[in-house]
Amino acid sequence: MVQPKKEKITSIKGMNDILPPASARWEWLEEKVRALMARYAYRNIRTPIVENTALFVRGLGEVTDIVEKEMYSFTDRLNGEALTLRPENTAGVVRAVTENSLLRDGGKRLYYMGPMFRHERPQRGRYRQFHQIGAEALGFPGAEIDAELILLAHSLWQELGLANIRLELNTLGEPAGRSAHRVALIGYFEAHIDSLDEDSRRRLHQNPLRILDSKNPSMQSLIEGAPQLRNYVDAESLKHFDRVTQILDANGVPWSFNPRLVRGLDYYNRTVFEFITSELGSQGTICGGGRYDYLVEEIGGKPAPAVGWAIGAERVFELLHQQALGSETCQLDAYAVLPDEQLLPEASVVLEQLRRCGVRVQMHSPTNAAEGMGSMKSQLRRADASGARAAIIFGTDEFARGTCIVKSLRDGAGEQREERLQDAARWASGLLTSAIS
Repeated sequence: MVQPKKEKITSIKGMNDILPPASARWEWLEEKVRALMARYAYRNIRTPIVENTALFVRGLGEVTDIVEKEMYSFTDRLNGEALTLRPENTAGVVRAVTENSLLRDGGKRLYYMGPMFRHERPQRGRYRQFHQIGAEALGFPGAEIDAELILLAHSLWQELGLANIRLELNTLGEPAGRSAHRVALIGYFEAHIDSLDEDSRRRLHQNPLRILDSKNPSMQSLIEGAPQLRNYVDAESLKHFDRVTQILDANGVPWSFNPRLVRGLDYYNRTVFEFITSELGSQGTICGGGRYDYLVEEIGGKPAPAVGWAIGAERVFELLHQQALGSETCQLDAYAVLPDEQLLPEASVVLEQLRRCGVRVQMHSPTNAAEGMGSMKSQLRRADASGARAAIIFGTDEFARGTCIVKSLRDGAGEQREERLQDAARWASGLLTSAIS
């Protein structure tokens, strides 16, 4: 009986595999981030991908696009808990810090990297599973920490070689001022109710500040005439904001004031900011963040100030591609050519010595067992195609003399030398700097 052909299982739309050689670029970015975070004294934190749904409802706000439309939420079949794949990680970091009492001995500078999940229409730079790099400083009330985090992001762009990124800033003030502004907004938009789109009408009495963040072109002139939040910001918040900008100015970081910048989440107060590029169309925000002094208490911890940002990794890669940057891959230092498989045990000892010295080396292995190891010529073709800078040739005659051939495949291609097998630790350094030294 002929068995029916099984249907091919594919990935979920908007959740993408990251395959070699592209994965090497991710490793390159992650290494840059880790090194930079260490220089700023930020330490790594890793939180669960799944959290209680209540964490995001309470932390992000019920009337946000993320909570209303985009979260992957489900009920645990064992205990009936409402759970959610994390759509962002600030709330998760705050939960972890609070649950584990990390602030009991002072403020913490933390960073994370990992996947987030939002159920939305996939498009360029916007996916259902996407990756964020984030930095959070908890327990520090001063404006210098707001500025430090902005300088940290600015330094990352420099590390990556990225250009044409602008910084926009705003200050949201404190809850009392925002409440007064909220009343004024409601009154203004109620007077123009016929001009509001469906989303704005729904938000009018729940979160009118979000109307200012609308991207609907037909509403822009109406939004321009709305009461300005800056007219309701308290003196202390303005002083805090001035201090942030003074530090940025002292470090030569250009910025512009955007009174309509409110960010999309409810937990922000005082400083908010975005790094934006014009090279990615509608997905131009590559980093956004701000101060969230009330989120720790909202989640159940003791009141503590906090500030942070998140970067969309996919958008960074889009911009790197746009600017022809970040093409680094994990280049091999050497490729081992071995025509006689009988020499495999002894050759593997040499290769292990080289690897312990930090040499990135790949040993030739056939993909078809029936073909054997293949000819010297075919193996050298594989070595060249691998991108390795040198080939290590374990020829039968050389092996009998206790040696091998190290042949350059890149700089000085064709040059070669004979090296003693027992001295592998000595000549390994040459493979790390150039093929022939």
